[in-house]
Amino acid sequence: MGAPRLELVLQDLYARVPRGIELGLASMHAACTRFDFPERAYEAVHIAGTNGKGSTAAMVERIAREAGKKTGLYTSPHLHRFAERIRVGGEPLDDAVLAELLHDVLRREPGLTFFEAATLTAFLAFREARVDLAVLEVGLGGRLDATNVIPSPRSAAITRIAFDHQDKLGNTLPEIAREKAAIAKPGLDIVLGPMSAEVESAIVEVASRAGATTSRAAELAAGANIAHIGLPGAHQLDNARIAWVIGERLGIAPETRARGIANVTWAGRLERLETAEGPVLLDAAHNPDGAGSLAEQLGSLQARGALVPSETALIFGALADKAWPNMIDRIAPFAATRIYVTPKGRKPADPRAIAARCAGLVAGSFEEAIAEARTRVGRGLVLVTGSIFLVGEARGKLLGIEGDPPVAL
Repeated sequence: MGAPRLELVLQDLYARVPRGIELGLASMHAACTRFDFPERAYEAVHIAGTNGKGSTAAMVERIAREAGKKTGLYTSPHLHRFAERIRVGGEPLDDAVLAELLHDVLRREPGLTFFEAATLTAFLAFREARVDLAVLEVGLGGRLDATNVIPSPRSAAITRIAFDHQDKLGNTLPEIAREKAAIAKPGLDIVLGPMSAEVESAIVEVASRAGATTSRAAELAAGANIAHIGLPGAHQLDNARIAWVIGERLGIAPETRARGIANVTWAGRLERLETAEGPVLLDAAHNPDGAGSLAEQLGSLQARGALVPSETALIFGALADKAWPNMIDRIAPFAATRIYVTPKGRKPADPRAIAARCAGLVAGSFEEAIAEARTRVGRGLVLVTGSIFLVGEARGKLLGIEGDPPVAL
């Protein structure tokens, strides 16, 4: 029998999407046991949080790579191709390797969900590649997330706590914080991003019960030489401080940490594309906290004269289970032209409802939206935001990148 074809293997994986999210570790523990514990084959860094964990993970991975370590990076969801979720040495996993490993996981573990199968495949890929360090982004929460089967990592962090996925994590910030803090392991010191005293207290409580401690990144990185951050946005300084502290705990020299933070790239996060028709700004601000960070950056651009609302078009789409009214309220004032579309991924918010809240047009597709935007603002700025899946679709269309179907898992 020939080698498995990736497109067919991905079809089998996507067939598990309807199962949704099944929080719990029993299935993953059992599967890892049957595959001879691939999650134990390398050192790991574990990163949780509502927003910023992907950017922070990318910074830590780049710092480690600048130090000469062979790295693995596991993140979710993907912008374009599923292989982006599993990176070795900074590059998406080779198609042939991905197809073989994923096929084996799906064949041997029919009970795993989409995300569990993806996570186990990442563990196996990192073991096969003999990485020195795997940087693992938590998918959802922490306590019952599939990544939490790892033994005590070399370092861990919680970036920030905000409202998202309340149906699974809780309806208050301390409740959400407790779920994320459960990545704590005995003897581990968790690096914390900025958060309120109430939220930090909840994290400290959970960490203490697990025999772990916490430290604030802002204090430990107070004298850090973070002169340049490869990712735009004032909020990235918080993520860079966390990455700086983790790099120190990995034994990496300050100049190497600074170089890694300066050289990091992470698509779809305040990413500016200079197209033939004019500039496009992409940002995966998919919840109110992310929209707030985006609004701060837009306000800074406006203050400098780099953004003029009358010359700016917003293309916005959100998922129905996100607090999109709060999101659009924060972003809409920066664009006189607003066009609402339906993102892929899972049930979307109705663009007509968004238009009723903040006046704008409704488009049937991203192509229709971008065409209308250019008609109205010419070579002005087009901002695409509201859902990571919309950003991924837009980026793919603008750059001619073929993609796998998006999935909100």
